[in-house]
Amino acid sequence: MTTTPAGDHRMTRRLTLLFAIAGGAAVGNLYWAQPLLDVIARDLRTGTASAGWLVTATQIGYAVGILLFVPLGDVVDRRRLVPLALLASAVALVAAALAPTFPVLLGALALVGLTTVAGQVLAPLAGDLATDADRGRVVGTVVSGILVGILVSRTVSGLVAGVAGWRAVYVLAAVFAVVLAVLLYRAIPTLEPRTRLRYPALIASVFAIVRRERAVRWSLVLGGTSFMAFTMFWTALTFLLSAPPFSYPVPVIGLFGLVGLAGAIAAQRAGRLHDRGWALPAVGIAWALVLVAFVIAGFGARSVVVIVVAILVLDVAIQGHNIMVQSRMFQVDPSARSRINTAFVTNNFIWGAVGSALASVLWAHAGWFGVSLAGAVLSGFALTVWAVGRRGGLVVAAAR
Repeated sequence: MTTTPAGDHRMTRRLTLLFAIAGGAAVGNLYWAQPLLDVIARDLRTGTASAGWLVTATQIGYAVGILLFVPLGDVVDRRRLVPLALLASAVALVAAALAPTFPVLLGALALVGLTTVAGQVLAPLAGDLATDADRGRVVGTVVSGILVGILVSRTVSGLVAGVAGWRAVYVLAAVFAVVLAVLLYRAIPTLEPRTRLRYPALIASVFAIVRRERAVRWSLVLGGTSFMAFTMFWTALTFLLSAPPFSYPVPVIGLFGLVGLAGAIAAQRAGRLHDRGWALPAVGIAWALVLVAFVIAGFGARSVVVIVVAILVLDVAIQGHNIMVQSRMFQVDPSARSRINTAFVTNNFIWGAVGSALASVLWAHAGWFGVSLAGAVLSGFALTVWAVGRRGGLVVAAAR
C-alpha cells in the first residue's frame, strides 16, 4: 500500500528542482579546486602533486561534517538546519578566497568540506516528503542534482578562473550559498522530528544502524569503492590534461565536466529502475560498465576522443549506481534516513579522499596507465562483492 508523507506537505516538482540545485551547489564546493590544481600550485608556489591534497583535505572535512551534522536531520527542524549549513559554508568559502598561503588554503578548504553538508540533509528530506510510489524518482532527481553539481563545478570553476582568477570562484560560490539559504528557508516545510535522541546517542546510533543492518554494510562497501574510483579518475584527469601532449589551459580542462554532465542526466533514470524493483541487477550492470570505462581510459593517454568516451561511460555507470544504492538503503529504516545517509556519504568521502590521494601517488609513479589499472582492479573487486551479495548481503528486508 502506498503511503504519503506526514501532514499536507508534498515533494512538488518545483521543490524537487530547488533541492537538486541546492544539493548540487553545496557539494560542488568540494570540487572547485580540482581543475585549478596546477594554477593554484603556481600561484601559491607549491608542487602540483602537493596541490592534489587540497581535494583530499576538502573531502576529509566533508566526511567529518557529514558524520557530525547530517544525523541532526532526524531530530531537528531541517528548515533551519539547511540554511544554517549553507551560511556556514559561505563563511568558509570567503576564507578560501582570501587565503594568502597554501597551508591556510588547505585549512580553509577543510572547513569548506566540514560545512557544506546541506545537500546530504536535503536528500533524505526528499525521501521523507515523497510518496512510496515516486520515492526513487524524487531521490534520484535530488541525488542527480548533487552529482551534476560535482561535474558542473569543474566547468564553472575553469571558466571563471580563466576570466577572473581562482579566488573569484570561491567568492561567487559564497554569494550563491547565501542566496540558496534564503530560498530554502522559505521553501522547506516544518516537519516534526522523526525521532528524539540526545546528540551523543544520535551519533552512536549511526554506528548502531551499520552494525545492525547487513544490507547497509554491504552497500557501504560498494558505495565507498565507487567513490574511490570516481575521485581517483577525476583528480588524475586534471594531471593528464594539464601535461603534454595535451597541455590544456584551465578553462578547457573545466569543460570536460560537461561530458560527465551528460552522463549524470542519463543516470537520473536510475531512480525509476529502483521504483520498478530492478535496482539490484542494475547495480551489477553499472559495475561492469565501470570496468569497461577504465579499460577504455587506459588507451587514452594520447587521445582526447578516447578520454571523452571513458568519462561518459564512467559517469553514467557510477552515478546511476549511487542513486540505486542510496535509494535501496533508504528502504531499510524510514525513521533513520538521515543517519543512514550519514553512514553512506561519510563512508563514500573517506574512500573518496583515499582515491584523491592515490591518484597523486599513482600519477607520480605509474602515470595514467597506473591510474587506469587501479580503477579496473577496484571494478573487479566491486563486481565480486555484488555477485556474492546479491543473494544475501545486499538484499534489503521489508522496511519496519
